[in-house]
Amino acid sequence: MTKGVPMRGKIGLVVGLGVGYVLGTRAGRARYEQIKKQAEKVWELPPVQKQVAKVTECAKKLPKIAVDGVVKVIRAADSTSDSRTASTGSGAAASSDAETAKAAG
Repeated sequence: MTKGVPMRGKIGLVVGLGVGYVLGTRAGRARYEQIKKQAEKVWELPPVQKQVAKVTECAKKLPKIAVDGVVKVIRAADSTSDSRTASTGSGAAASSDAETAKAAG
C-alpha cells in the first residue's frame, strides 16, 4: 500500500499543474487583450504617428547614406593604396634591382 500513496501525490501534482495552467492561460489571454487594445490606442495617437512618419522618412534615406559612406571609405582606401604603390611601386623596385646587379657584377 505504501507504493500507491506516492503515486497519488504525483497524479495530484500533475492534475493541479494542469488546472493551474488552464486557468492561468485564460486569465493571461484576457490581460493580453487588454494590453493589446491599449497599445493600439496609443499607436493611433497623432503625436505617435507624427514620430512614426519622421522615422519612416529617416529610414528611407538610410540606405543612400550608408552607400555614400561605403563609397567614401573605398575611395579613401583606394587612394591610400595608390599613393603607397607610387612610392614603393615596381619602378622603385626595378631600379633597386638594377643597382644591386651592377654592384654585384
